Formats: sequence, C-alpha cells, structure tokens
Amino acid sequence: MIPSLGTLTFQALVLQAPAGGGARGGGQGMAAVWQQVLAVDARLGGEFALCGCVGLLEVNMRSSGGGHFRTQYIRRRSQLLRENAKAGHPPALRRQYLRLRGQLLGQRYGPLSEPGSARAYSNSIIRSSRTTLDRMEDFEDDPRALGARGHRRSVSRGSYQLQAQMNRAVYEDRPPGSVVPTSVAEASRAMAGDTSLSENYAFAGMYHVFDQHVDEAVPRVHFANDDRHRLACCSLDGSISLCQLVPAPPTVLRVLRGHTRGVSDFAWSLSNDILVSTSLDATMRIWASEDGRCIREIPDPDGAELLCCTFQPVNNNLTVVGNAKHNVHVMNISTGKKVKGGSSKLTGRVLALSFDAPGRLLWAGDDRGSIFSFLFDMATGKLTKAKRLVVHEGSPVTSISARSWVSREARDPSLLINACLNKLLLYRVVDNEGTLQLKRSFPIEQSSHPVRSIFCPLMSFRQGACVVTGSEDMCVHFFDVERAAKAAVNKLQGHSAPVLDVSFNCDESLLASSDASGMVIVWRREQK
Repeated sequence: MIPSLGTLTFQALVLQAPAGGGARGGGQGMAAVWQQVLAVDARLGGEFALCGCVGLLEVNMRSSGGGHFRTQYIRRRSQLLRENAKAGHPPALRRQYLRLRGQLLGQRYGPLSEPGSARAYSNSIIRSSRTTLDRMEDFEDDPRALGARGHRRSVSRGSYQLQAQMNRAVYEDRPPGSVVPTSVAEASRAMAGDTSLSENYAFAGMYHVFDQHVDEAVPRVHFANDDRHRLACCSLDGSISLCQLVPAPPTVLRVLRGHTRGVSDFAWSLSNDILVSTSLDATMRIWASEDGRCIREIPDPDGAELLCCTFQPVNNNLTVVGNAKHNVHVMNISTGKKVKGGSSKLTGRVLALSFDAPGRLLWAGDDRGSIFSFLFDMATGKLTKAKRLVVHEGSPVTSISARSWVSREARDPSLLINACLNKLLLYRVVDNEGTLQLKRSFPIEQSSHPVRSIFCPLMSFRQGACVVTGSEDMCVHFFDVERAAKAAVNKLQGHSAPVLDVSFNCDESLLASSDASGMVIVWRREQK
C-alpha cells in the first residue's frame, strides 16, 4: 500500500540521517539523502515526497547551516504542493501523514514545530478577516470546537493564569525583561538561520510620501487587514484618505469627507469593506471603502468629542468608542444605538482602546494615567469593569496594543503602552481579568503628543520579537523585547515633526508612519 511504503521509506531516511554533530563532514551524506528523497518522490508520484523534503530540511538545519538546502527545499515544496493540490489527495491521508511525520521527527530530534501556527497562517489566507496571528489562532479546526448545535465556539489556547503559571518558573532564571522560550525556540532559530533581527528590520528607504494632509496632524495611519498595498489615514482637517500603493505610482484613491471637525481615530472592519471613524464633532461615521460613501452617521450618546474607536474582533457589528466625558460605549453600527449594559465610566478622557484577540477582554486608557480592563460579554455586548492600573498619575495613556503571542519564543499575552513618560512600556497580562504586570520599558521621547506603537504583525522563525513606535524626536524606533541591553534595533529618520502613528502591512514589506505636520511616509524594507 502506497501510504505504508511512503511512511517506511521516510522513516528509513530520517533514521539514517545524522542527528547532529558532523555538520561540516556530513555534507556528502546529506546530499545522498537528498537524492534518496527525490528517488522516493519519483517512485511514489510526489505523494509522500513532501514528507521527505520537510524531514530533510529540519534534519539539515540541525546538522549544518545548509543555506542551499533551504532554497532547494522551498522550491521543491512549492512544486509538490501545486502537484498535490491538483491530485486532490484525501484529507484523511494528509492528516495521517502529518501525525506520522511529527511522531518520527519528534522521536528522533525532539519537538520541531508548532502545528497550530502553520494551520493558523493558512487559515488567514482563506478567511482574510484577521490581521495578526493572534486573531488567526482564536479558533481550532477541531470538531470539539463546535457546540451542541454545530455552531462554532471560541477555543482559547489556555487561560492567562495557566500561561503565567507555566512561565513563572522560567522567568525566575532569566534576565529582567527577557521573554519566555518555548520548546520550539531552538528549532525556530535553526529555521531562521543566522539572520539577526536588525538585519530583518533594515529599510532601503522611502517608498512614497503622501502630503495631502499637510498642515494638519495625521493621528492615525493603518494598512487594511491582510493587505499589502491598501492604506488609510485620518487627519485633524476632518477627512480620511484611502490610498493605493500598487500599481505605481502610489495614489490617493478617494478622500472621505463629512466630519465637521478633526478625525481622531478610525478602524478597518475585518473584511475591509467598511471603516468606522470618530471625530471631535461628537459623531462617528460608517463608510463604505469601495466607493467612499457615508453609510451612517451616529451621534455620541453623551454629545461629547469622540477620541478613539475599535471594532469588536469577533463581531464587527459592534464598535467600542471612547469620549471626552470619560465614557466608553459599545455601539451597534447597524442600529446606530448603544448596547444596553455596554457603557462604563473612566477617571478621565478616553484616549486608547484595545481588545484581546478572542474579544473577551477590553482595555481602555485615559488622560489621567489609568488603564481599565473590562470583561466583554460576547452574547450581549455588556461591559463589566474588572481591573484598574495607574501607569503614572496624570500621564495620558495614548496607545494600547494587545498581543497574545509576542513571538514563537514568548507566548505570554502582552500589552504595549504609550503614556507620555518618555518610555514605551511592555506589560504582561497575568490573569483572565486583564491584570497587568510591567515587563520592561524602552526609551523614547514622548511627553505631550498622542504617540502610538504596534507589535510587528508576523510571528515568524526570527530570533527575538520586535515592536515599533513613533516618537517626538521625529523618528520611528524599533526595539527587540528579548534583548536585556541595547534593545534598539533600528531608527528611521525623515519626518520633520513628532511621529504619531506607525503601521505595517501584512507581510512587513512596507511600513507607514504619520506625523504631527500631516505627512505620511511609506518605508520599504530591504529584501533579503
């Protein structure tokens, strides 16, 4: 039977391969194994050669640097995937192959990869409704994730408390601020080769400069979800620009007008078909991104300036807004009304909002230096106040960015905070109620402007984990959260005013930054 033959042949190849050590002396041996893999592919019609290719790559990465093997593997893998897609092999056969492959490689070399990560990334290509790996991994492709009536329910990878308990012992033996390594950290590093984080975030220069909002600050700039070339930015001149970067030259597709005062914030829906914006004119507007028309105008329930907004990540019919009268409101954008039980009061003007990936926890920051966590009822939209943290009394919290995974080597949920302290703050989420614990800080210049920061969107095989922030020194700063010292990775210079916001596109090939003078710069990363 072909499956048995393929599995046995692959097992023979894995067990014959060197387990490590003779990296330099084993080149000819690895070449011989490579020829055997190709021979297996020829005999089995490509059905199980992918197994051999993956095994060869991972074996070789542990026994040598093998850059040319990596290139051969990628090319061969792509070819095999195309051929197998056309052949339409049964899903059960592939699942069996994946289990056997994992068992064989695990017995020989220990854990090599995280199956969920690859699956989650492929799901993002299909769904196109999630922006980061955090959001991609909210649901498991598992029948047990279905409720009694077949409806899909959310399955978490473990509570924040459990993750904190698992990581606590490891943290005691690591330098302050360092991240928690997973069981696949060494495999990740092997797959990444010797490329440093600094090399990965080197930029070739400016790709384009948008200046349609010059003379008025651009507080927010954001690429569309899972999109490389669509960009939007809002301005205190009362408008929102939708830009297209490809085909060249980059152009402003349309300008959304209607707000009578400055636009303070906006957000893309998961499918990118609509945008929601908030304004100092005390209204929020719903826009169709396709033609730029305003679908609905919704006044703030308190008649106050609206300062920030965010979509509920699972149910985009609900949007949370924060206003100048210290209130957070959950709004139903279909009805234009606030949700019953979906309002709460903070100690100051609400400047920043962020959900965790499953949408069960909401954090809100105000201009008095406090961050509140709320439990979000997925069924009703009700908010329940849980915890409060005073970052620094009187220091406005201008940005909150949540991430469940910082990198493959740092699984603990984290929050990235800007709070006008001349520091970028990284907090750990330690329980299911959103309690925060300071992990470390990074030096930037921010004392008065509403500067924002982000986690880099890709969770990859790179060493380290990178965050990016604006700064009042007119630069864009990159920091590696894993480095105990000299955490600065890169600094981009080119703005002539404080940098207020930054945004990566989905594959990190482009970075956009906006400043207080109204300029938006799109930076192009060097291709490796």
